[in-house]
Amino acid sequence: MLFRTSSIACCLSLAASLLADPAMALELQLPPQGDDVVGQIQVVQAQYKDTFAELGELYNLGYTEMVAANPGVDPWLPGEGTDIVLPTRFILPPGPRDGIVINLAEYRLYYFPKGENVVHTYPLGIGREGWSSPIAITKITAKTPNPAWYPPQSIRDEHAADGDPLPKIVPPGPDNPLGPFKFNLGLPGYLIHGSNKQFGIGTRVSHGCFRMLNSDLLHLAGIVGVGTKVRIINEPYKFGMREGKLYLEVHAPLQGKEGKEASSLMDKHASVANELLKYDQAKSSFHLDWEIVRDIVATEDGLPVSIAEQSPTTFAGQVATPGT
Repeated sequence: MLFRTSSIACCLSLAASLLADPAMALELQLPPQGDDVVGQIQVVQAQYKDTFAELGELYNLGYTEMVAANPGVDPWLPGEGTDIVLPTRFILPPGPRDGIVINLAEYRLYYFPKGENVVHTYPLGIGREGWSSPIAITKITAKTPNPAWYPPQSIRDEHAADGDPLPKIVPPGPDNPLGPFKFNLGLPGYLIHGSNKQFGIGTRVSHGCFRMLNSDLLHLAGIVGVGTKVRIINEPYKFGMREGKLYLEVHAPLQGKEGKEASSLMDKHASVANELLKYDQAKSSFHLDWEIVRDIVATEDGLPVSIAEQSPTTFAGQVATPGT
């Protein structure tokens, strides 16, 4: 895939400077008005005994996005000297850049602080099948350091059936699955919280709540206040502009009742075309390279890739071709 290799290679010189001091949390400058792409792809060489879970924690990335960006690489033993792609370039989620935006399909939270020209972004663990995280607009209703956990009866029943009974109250401490802090949401029963098991951040592992790395959670707790808007979406296909070029970022659609589930590659092509039509309503026309689009949709690696440049060619004449 020459287009993808060259895209990564052009970022290596910038990545070298960024990697000298990996940030505890990703804070990225917002792009100029009209643009939607932030950050840069980075590449590091694995050291002996590195794992994706450890590299993800170091560079603020979740397990699923690390695996998607590095097909064919063993996530538990990549091998010393193996090039590891760090997917730290993002198309910002669609909609207002206001408060917190959680995109379930990419296992990621974005926070847009009011009056600042930056975005903070963090990997998340989300609800597994049968305990899906909701799609909703809500807000932060409370902040609690060192929370106790009161497991609901449904979770206690599940643990009891597995031979692992839970007490009615789990006090704060290293065995508390909420970690060192929690945010209550205006959705009863749903939280943003830490964890006593850091593996699983960036996967479908929770009972519907949103899990964060503890260091990320404490950073977020210091900058987000009660009343902050929280918008939860499920967008596996994101489009965005950067310097006159149109980018596409594709994540594997979630399986389950969250919606946007595509059972075939043809369905996914149709979904991408529909999302692009919605995005293009406020944009100029583009001459699309549908071969690249098909490749990105099939790969689902989460890396933003340029698919078109602004052109006098009418987009309406191009959109009918993705299924051919």
